[in-house]
Amino acid sequence: MISSMTGFGKGTAQNNHVNVEAEIKSVNSRYLEVSLKLPKNLQSKEYEIRELIRSRIKRGKIILNVQVKKNGLVNEKPSLDKEGVEYAVKFLKELKKTAKLKDKITLEQLLTFQDLFSSDMSDELESEFQLVREAIEASIGELLTMRNKEGEELSKDLAMRINNIQQTVSIIEELSKNSAQENFEKMKERARQLLGDISAYTDRLEMELAILVDKADITEECVRLRSHAKFFLESLKQSAEVGRKLNFLCQEINREANTIGSKTLSTEISHYTVYIKEELERIREQIQNIE
Repeated sequence: MISSMTGFGKGTAQNNHVNVEAEIKSVNSRYLEVSLKLPKNLQSKEYEIRELIRSRIKRGKIILNVQVKKNGLVNEKPSLDKEGVEYAVKFLKELKKTAKLKDKITLEQLLTFQDLFSSDMSDELESEFQLVREAIEASIGELLTMRNKEGEELSKDLAMRINNIQQTVSIIEELSKNSAQENFEKMKERARQLLGDISAYTDRLEMELAILVDKADITEECVRLRSHAKFFLESLKQSAEVGRKLNFLCQEINREANTIGSKTLSTEISHYTVYIKEELERIREQIQNIE
C-alpha cells in the first residue's frame, strides 16, 4: 500500500522527574530531509535521532521538535575524583617547590582544578534520552499512521483515474477499428476531388493511401498504453516507496497518448486523447505527494 509524504505525529514520555514531548511533521520532498529542534543537552544525540528517523521514513521533508521539561530539581549526587585530588596536591607541591614558595596548599587552590567534583550527569542524560527516544518513536508511529491513511485515499483516487483511462483506450481502440476503412475512403475521395479522373493510376494511388492509413494506425500505442496502466495499478499495491516509479509510468502513458493524438486522423479519437491527458495531469499532481 502506498504512503503519503504529508502528515503529523505527536508523542510523549515521562518519569517522576522529566516530561518529554515530541512533535513531528512531514511535507513533500524529492529526498529525505531531516530538520531537528532539540534542547541543548541533547545535541550530542543528534546523529542517533537522525538514524532513528531514517530507519522508519524514506522520503519527505521531516521537521522534529523535542521539548524536555523537568519537574523541580533533579536529585544530583556529586562524586569526588580522589585520584584527581591526589594529582592536584602533588602538582601544587611541585609547583611551590620549583617556585620556592612556602605557602600551604589551600582548598581554594584545589578548586581551581576542574572535574574534581562532578554529578553523574551521563547516567541522567542516558535516562533522559531513553524517554526522548520513546516520545520520538511514538510521534513517528502516529505520523506513519496518518501518512498511510492518506496514502490509502490517494491509491483509491489514482486507481479510479487509471481505470477511466483504460476505459477510454477501449473506446479509442473500437473507433480505430472502424476508422481505418473510413479513412481510406476519405483519402481516396479527397484525391478524386483534387485530381479528377483517377482511374488511370488507381492501383498506385490505393497503395500509397494504404501506406498512409497504416502509418496512422495506433494499435501498438494502445497496447503499450494499456501495459503501462496495468503496471501502474500493480505498483499501487506495493509496500515499498513507489512515488518515482509512478511518476515514470505517468510520463510513459502521456507519451503514448501524445503519439495517438498526433497519428490519428479521427477528430473523435483526438478528443479522447485530450481527456486522457487531463486525467494524467490530475494523476501527476497526486503522485507528487507519494513516498
